[in-house]
Amino acid sequence: MADFDGKVLEHLLVRAEALLARLEAQLPEPPEAIDWRAPAYRWRRRRGHGHLEAVLTPHRIRLADLKDIDEQKRVVDRNTRQFVAGQPANNVLLTGARGTGKSSLVKAMLAEHARKGLRLVEVDRQDLLDLPDIVERLARRPERYVLFCDDLSFEAGEAHYKALKSVLDGSLAAVPDNVLIYATSNRRHLMPEFLAENLDTRHLENGEIHPGEAVEEKISLSERFGLWVSFYPFSQDEYLNIVGHWLRRFGLKAAEIASARDEALLWALTRGSRSGRVAMQFARDYAGRGDTPAR
Repeated sequence: MADFDGKVLEHLLVRAEALLARLEAQLPEPPEAIDWRAPAYRWRRRRGHGHLEAVLTPHRIRLADLKDIDEQKRVVDRNTRQFVAGQPANNVLLTGARGTGKSSLVKAMLAEHARKGLRLVEVDRQDLLDLPDIVERLARRPERYVLFCDDLSFEAGEAHYKALKSVLDGSLAAVPDNVLIYATSNRRHLMPEFLAENLDTRHLENGEIHPGEAVEEKISLSERFGLWVSFYPFSQDEYLNIVGHWLRRFGLKAAEIASARDEALLWALTRGSRSGRVAMQFARDYAGRGDTPAR
């Protein structure tokens, strides 16, 4: 009888251990220690737990490498300098044509101001619901943090959209003065716009135009960014200027750069864009071949 009871107990213990193992697998991991020495971070979720993942070697790009967007650089750099100095500064929305330097300009701010205490935290669109948790972790730090939301866009009614709207300027809790949001988007109002929405627009007797509720909802999000910075497609001359800049950075001489003109234009034509990104891609390809005519 004792032997039988021992086997039953052993069987129960084995099952209990298996059950505990399954339960542990479902539990969130304990918070990881944050390396506050890093210049940049990514917000990552794993097994239901979010954490700041240090980026020890972020992509560094110099302001001097960003060509033909001088006014955009001036506005964003001025705002960032104010922020780093502890002065009032605005959240920034950078919108416009693809490949014109929106994301690169935000990254250049880190390279320019990291020594003064600026830090960059990359937050993906699907993680915007965690913004209150992210802000809470940064609130008592001495550094100045820019939350970087790249290539941002929403569909109507998304919860992520409402989370961003609340953190920008709509929550009962104040956002700490050491945190700003810099977002890039190809859409001015971050959400798709439909022709039918204009049918809801009302014209009042005094000539005032009152947008419909759908339009008002979209405008209300972008309005919460204090600075709007617009980017535009490059002209052919501007595109070639950027190509020349990168070819010089890759060590090519003036004659080699001049001989690359036709190929650079064809490269842009095949991609349907004369953007700064396309210019850099061409320069990287052309300089890396080692068989250019003037060499």
